[in-house]
Amino acid sequence: MSGRLDLSQSRYDQSTYLGRVKHMFEVTDPLTILASDKDLDSARDLVVAYRAGKEPKGTTDEQVWAAKKLYDSAFHPQTGEKNFILGRMSCQVPGNMIITGCMMTFYKSTPQLIFWNFANQSFNAIVNYTNRNASSSISNEMLATAFVSATTASVAVAVTLNNFIQKSPTLSKGVIGRFVPLMAVGAANCINIPLMRQVELKEGITVSTEDGKEIGKSKNAALSAVLQVIPSRILMALPSMGLTPLVMAALDARGIIARMPWINLPATLAVTGISLVVSTPACCAIFPQTAAISLSSLEPELKEKVEKLVRPAPSHLYYNKGL
Repeated sequence: MSGRLDLSQSRYDQSTYLGRVKHMFEVTDPLTILASDKDLDSARDLVVAYRAGKEPKGTTDEQVWAAKKLYDSAFHPQTGEKNFILGRMSCQVPGNMIITGCMMTFYKSTPQLIFWNFANQSFNAIVNYTNRNASSSISNEMLATAFVSATTASVAVAVTLNNFIQKSPTLSKGVIGRFVPLMAVGAANCINIPLMRQVELKEGITVSTEDGKEIGKSKNAALSAVLQVIPSRILMALPSMGLTPLVMAALDARGIIARMPWINLPATLAVTGISLVVSTPACCAIFPQTAAISLSSLEPELKEKVEKLVRPAPSHLYYNKGL
């Protein structure tokens, strides 16, 4: 059995940023969203069979890696359950392209702001729940609270800034109004993610040794995980929601949109989509998926437990930070 692939690890070196980017490019590849349930189930079956050493005779390494790519794009890394299609990381680019593009096209009236911020937070809630750390459960009441709070925050920020800009002749004629959706998204992420993962923050998430031995649950690890996910999500939106307004303002200044008003939405979607193809894996890869926490950063009782159970005591434990 020597020379077999270790499917518990990525095919790329996760200790380097470049290796993580390559891995996330595969996980977030929007083309994998086109895979049928039959294709996904076949990929899962091959991965499971290979792990058990029972793969079909003649199976190549490339076939295994191709199956692993599909498996990682659609199944939860902890539970092995097939994720809801809108919550998969492979849906991030097409989903965000449509919603973000429309947020930056239809932002001048209050009804438009409310509808598209509602749509964005609905999508975010699905993604956050789907990609949570599975060692903690969350009730329907908590889900509702997170959704309502984040939607209220994003709408409040968007409407307040929009009204302020509309009252200023100088600002209303400039590019600044196009950045309102970005500021609303940033504010919402700071609320949505902690609330969606509040059970993790209250109860802790599972921490394990390097060889996978579970030690217990750590609130400090949960806090660290959330503090890594929030900036990653905000930075993920920055290129698409920062670059697109500048491109569209340049087209507007040259009279292109005035001559061809129909091009506004398609051009916005195109620039947004191209930006997201790069920014989604690049920002998801900022922090390792399997994160480390030093023994000294654990709660005293958990640190004591580690020192009793594991000899010699490891310098770090590991946890799944979620996406």
